[in-house]
Amino acid sequence: MKKTGAELVRHALEQLGIRHTFGIPGVHNTEIYDQLASSEVVTPIRVNHEGCGAFMADAVSRTNDFNGALLIVPAAGTALAMAGIGEAYLDGVPMLVISGGTRTDTGYTYQLHELDQLELVKPFTKGAWRITEHRQIVPTFYEAWRLANSGEPGPVFIEIPVNLQLFPGEIDELPVFVRPEPHSSALDEATKVKVKEAAQLLKHARKPGLFLGWGGVHGSMLTQELAELLQAPVSTTLQGLSAFPAQHPLHAGMSMGPAAVPAAENAFADCDVLLAIGTRFGEIATGSFGIKPTWDLIHVDINPAVFNANYDARLCIEGDAKAVVSALIEELKLSPGNEMQIQSRGQAVRQQIAKDKRAYMEEWLRHDSGQRVNPGRFFQALRSKLPDDGYLVTDDGNHTFLVAELFETRGSRHLITPTDFNCMGYCVPAAVGIKLTHPDKQVVGIVGDGAFLMTGLELLTATENKLGVVCYVFNDGELSQISQAQKLPYNRKACTVLPEVRFKGIADAVGAHYLRMAGDADIAAVIDQAQALSAQGVPVIVDVLIDYSKQTRFTKGILRTNLMRMDMGNKLRMIGRAAWRRVATPN
Repeated sequence: MKKTGAELVRHALEQLGIRHTFGIPGVHNTEIYDQLASSEVVTPIRVNHEGCGAFMADAVSRTNDFNGALLIVPAAGTALAMAGIGEAYLDGVPMLVISGGTRTDTGYTYQLHELDQLELVKPFTKGAWRITEHRQIVPTFYEAWRLANSGEPGPVFIEIPVNLQLFPGEIDELPVFVRPEPHSSALDEATKVKVKEAAQLLKHARKPGLFLGWGGVHGSMLTQELAELLQAPVSTTLQGLSAFPAQHPLHAGMSMGPAAVPAAENAFADCDVLLAIGTRFGEIATGSFGIKPTWDLIHVDINPAVFNANYDARLCIEGDAKAVVSALIEELKLSPGNEMQIQSRGQAVRQQIAKDKRAYMEEWLRHDSGQRVNPGRFFQALRSKLPDDGYLVTDDGNHTFLVAELFETRGSRHLITPTDFNCMGYCVPAAVGIKLTHPDKQVVGIVGDGAFLMTGLELLTATENKLGVVCYVFNDGELSQISQAQKLPYNRKACTVLPEVRFKGIADAVGAHYLRMAGDADIAAVIDQAQALSAQGVPVIVDVLIDYSKQTRFTKGILRTNLMRMDMGNKLRMIGRAAWRRVATPN
């Protein structure tokens, strides 16, 4: 039979269960867009910037059991999408990237958008293909999907020359996609031996602890059961904050070293056996590598490359987190430890965590924010008004760590934050993508004013599709995370102060409602009003005059850690410069 390449792409996407594509039509992909316009399965969503489309696709993958997909033009579209593709790659998020390609049937070169895209995307993807004949299209899509979702997930890239899209070509069949069986819980014999060894280490530990990353996010119920069996405190990475419910009495917070909140720092201060699941011990997760191990490390991850990369492990277990944790639970049940001792330990841990959490929140509530909005009061109110199944999305900035320290995340995959690529501009398009695929849930974005200026116009896509997302723009007139980091060593702000922005004008331009939260007295009423307006299917911009004068524990911790890591000569030089500037140019 004969089919055009565009028809084959549509067939493949429908078979794979893709619900939406995100991108912008151009000369090199309009035939695919035309095909998808007739699809009853796949809806193409036009965005205003390919980078925003990539952020949407990323967020769709993070919060659903189907993949997000991009449909972009070559070269320029791919380059602009790289921010979101890179975010997915470093955070381990599956994504299907479909690009048009220049014609291969004319004999000419120096064509519009002509570029070796496979070389361009190579560092950002798990695999990349350039289609050369019609027979390759459907099998390649199926192969790409399997690669994107196997092992540590990630983005894949497929380039389809425009002439193959336009013109019919011979194919042998239209193959049906056979979805792989769910991950088997069966472990090989070598892994079973390691699980038994891990169980013995944890059973005999004086003070065990759990550290969870995004790799453990699908096994939240199992890790709760494991934590309760061990009566062990639980900490998470930033990206893994929704891997364990924060209302659980054993949840201590993010990280565990000097950049962690007091509950987490104290709970892990003398941990002797640490079980880390689905984490790479990256820079943010460890507070700029400020964690000093007191423990024997049991490291569980699907990607063996992470083992011993930053922290040496006594025991490395390669495998799917759910399967390994399930086996570990069964092993511990077969050979439990001293029940009275475990319960006594757990009671002490729970009491200390609860005490430290109360004290830290009270510290924020006592902070004098003047006429501006106190972050502690804001997040306390937001948590009380946002349903447990609501979604919260952050961006990259100071607000990210306020969320990590002050907002109680209650549902698996319901707090989404860009971490390792750490790209500003993620929040708004990601919130739009989540609302598109969860229209019956409340979706809230917390975004700094600087990050909002990058992608805030993508709320036009929300307006067009009647998506009532709420974006709380933390407006302090600065790039505050960097501005705060400049304060100690430089005593001046270089390129981190923003000009005045009239966010109401942006709201008017994109058809969103605009609300202003000028102080603590406004918090409850404005949140209620924002929720009511968003329920009408219209996006809402809330201009929050936030008080950033109090630093997060994370910010203070990483500044101290990085200073202490310097050699004595440079440490004295930095301190001396800071002291001199305070004398020479006092505030």
